[in-house]
Amino acid sequence: MVLKYAEETDRAFVKKLNPHIGEEAFQAKSLYVIWKDAQPAGILSYCMLWDHLPFLNLIYLEEPYRGNGLGTQAIHEWESIMKRKGHKMVLLSTQADERAQFLYRRLGYIDCGCLLFHDTPFDQPAEIFMRKIL
Repeated sequence: MVLKYAEETDRAFVKKLNPHIGEEAFQAKSLYVIWKDAQPAGILSYCMLWDHLPFLNLIYLEEPYRGNGLGTQAIHEWESIMKRKGHKMVLLSTQADERAQFLYRRLGYIDCGCLLFHDTPFDQPAEIFMRKIL
């Protein structure tokens, strides 16, 4: 598994997986392509919360690459990159009805809050926020 910054040549692949990713993610170097055996397998994106706290806002693998540890490897590599950059903690979130929460807990993430969106324009299950000390 290799985690590389998304480049212009990756744009079509990235947009296929998530058409909502904007130009700023490419420019900010906050968007990665997950590679497996020299093939693009997924994407990982983060932003900075409060200008200094890395927040993993997207990890997405194409169906054939799911369930074999590739997502775990990508998250571990992202955590290592964040630690090398001097960050001591990272955050992420997932909806309460998504299986990903169980993976994140296995990887050492701890629940640290949630947002409730019932009866709002974003009516969806609770969004669980999780943290991990690096």
